[in-house]
Amino acid sequence: MKKPLKLSLSLFLIFMLAFVPHLHTGGPTVQATEEGGALVQQLNQLLNNDPDLQGALAGVSVRSAETGELLYDHIGDIRLKPASNMKLFTAAAALSTLGEDYTFTTELLTDGSVNGKTLQGNLYLKGKGDPTLLKTDFDHFAKVIKDLGINNIHGNLIADDTWYDDVRYSMDLTWNDETYYYGAQVSALTASPNEDYDAGTVIVDVNPGKNAGQEPAVTLEPKTDYVKIINKAKTVAKDGKKDITIERQHGTNNIIIEGTIPLEATRAREWMAVWEPSGYALDLLKHSLLEQGIKIKGDLKSAATPKKAQVLDVHQSMPLSEMLIPFMKLSNNGHAETLVKEMGKVVKGEGSWDKGLEVVKEELIKLGINTNTLVLRDGSGISHVNLIPANEISKLLYVVQGKEWYQNYLTSLPVAGATDRMVGGTLRNRMINSTAQNKVIAKTGSISTVSSLSGYVDTKSGDRLIFSVVLNNLINGSKGKVIEDKIAVFLAEQ
Repeated sequence: MKKPLKLSLSLFLIFMLAFVPHLHTGGPTVQATEEGGALVQQLNQLLNNDPDLQGALAGVSVRSAETGELLYDHIGDIRLKPASNMKLFTAAAALSTLGEDYTFTTELLTDGSVNGKTLQGNLYLKGKGDPTLLKTDFDHFAKVIKDLGINNIHGNLIADDTWYDDVRYSMDLTWNDETYYYGAQVSALTASPNEDYDAGTVIVDVNPGKNAGQEPAVTLEPKTDYVKIINKAKTVAKDGKKDITIERQHGTNNIIIEGTIPLEATRAREWMAVWEPSGYALDLLKHSLLEQGIKIKGDLKSAATPKKAQVLDVHQSMPLSEMLIPFMKLSNNGHAETLVKEMGKVVKGEGSWDKGLEVVKEELIKLGINTNTLVLRDGSGISHVNLIPANEISKLLYVVQGKEWYQNYLTSLPVAGATDRMVGGTLRNRMINSTAQNKVIAKTGSISTVSSLSGYVDTKSGDRLIFSVVLNNLINGSKGKVIEDKIAVFLAEQ
């Protein structure tokens, strides 16, 4: 490893003066004459001269991955909204608290007895937080019932989501977000439509009808009658306009489709969050039972499982080390919030955001993070009230390198320009054909007016640097990605 770049004390003071807000529009007047000066000067020029940063805040922190030495700091101690860079803290706390091998369980139970081919009693589906349950898992539960020789259930199907509290949304989530997959409700019993594992959502596909004037064809993945499709859209001539909106009414499972879709047009697709996902999971179990030819006499209800209930089957999720891949690569908000509640349940005995965030803070203190300067409101970063300085993000990324779970943590981060979706993740289309391609391993973040990128970069000279870029008060959030990529490529070229 080469020596990390360093700043002398005198040069450091000069550069700090350069960070004071200027009354003129020119760039910083830094004279770089010592080792490390070029790095600082060019980063200063980039930040001070970029028109998209006028009126914005740019927290930038660069460290040596080998020593942790702070090599560059632009308002690095100012608290800023981290967006999904918050997940770096959630993942580290979860690995430290729960462990790499931690799994979530889902139980199938009954309070009744089997009489011939009939279950005389209720069937309970008890969730314990697993956000990765698929329709195939409910099919397995149904097969277990079938293999017991049961063809009839003379009782109710009951969803038990009492493992967590009944608060479905983190405190700052807005109505604008709650309809879509990134703002889905968090429940101890939920289901995902596919192996992206966006829990509590159903995929809605809208395809053109056979003739102009007809309603478009709508399909759901997985098939469910838990949501109601209200199709107000029309198929139009093939030279017409494609303008489809898919929305769910607040407080209901009514999904309204409006607009136009031309003949021969590609489908319109949306991941829609359901209202009360525990009922959604139970509906999928009902369908799986019916597909096995099992008749259900009772109703679908929600209640706690009685202590005397007998366990018929237990499903184990993938371990946390594997779950980290879709969680971090695809920036899955639901996974983050579930992990917060699970940490609260395991450590404090209460599956809530309040208790879970207490655990996150406690774990961060153990990792040497200054939690007195943090404002933590959720686990995903979707809140605009979260506040974290860039220097604390880069410090976390330095400290975790010494943990036994670090390799799984590192592997979960997106890789710049890596085309495989479960490798490149949210960076798969960024920094392609640049020095940084496959050399930057970092977590992205984006909410309105905010963009962030923090992680590791391997330089041309053979060093590994840690960096954190947190941009706030942007007029155009997408411009933030361009700035982040410029910084990452510049670091890779060192």
